[in-house]
Amino acid sequence: MNAWAVDQDIQKVKMIPDGNGTFTRMMGMLVDKSNLGFGMRSWRYSMLVDDRRVRKTFVETEFGDKAPSDPFEVSDAETMLTYLETIDLYNE
Repeated sequence: MNAWAVDQDIQKVKMIPDGNGTFTRMMGMLVDKSNLGFGMRSWRYSMLVDDRRVRKTFVETEFGDKAPSDPFEVSDAETMLTYLETIDLYNE
């Protein structure tokens, strides 16, 4: 993650890896992707967290072990940014 942050010139975001998959497992998002050559990995999702509270998640379809593909349709930045434009976080 550090190399990715340097490559992307990310300076104002703290990159926190989950090398052992502990957080991912506790979120219920750890899946077996060995059929795609990946092994145990996090399923793709994005999450809006505000003041330690999960406000919204976007989880890719076909969730589960050995899913036939590795979709990337709703966990992308564009989906989250579009969602953020439609809400008022502090007056919900």
